[in-house]
Amino acid sequence: MTDPVSRAAELLKEHRESIDRLDAILVYTLGERFKHTQAVGRLKAQHDLPPSDPNREAAQIARLEQLAEEADLDPDFARAFLNFIIQEVIRHHKKQQE
Repeated sequence: MTDPVSRAAELLKEHRESIDRLDAILVYTLGERFKHTQAVGRLKAQHDLPPSDPNREAAQIARLEQLAEEADLDPDFARAFLNFIIQEVIRHHKKQQE
């Protein structure tokens, strides 16, 4: 029989390995997302479109809040996270229009 401390250490290691994999997935997913938003920024710059789309942003935030609730994630955190990403995308789009 495994002692409780060893079992706890094993479980902790497994959780941390999962967290590390998920962190990698998040980073690569954000990288892929930003490739697409950079392409959107180039299109907007080429066609003299505004760098932000408040209607789209509001719809995305509402969508993400719903997904967060379904995923048992704090919707306030999800909203703050998406707002951070949106502001970064807008910053990139404005830079592309310079």
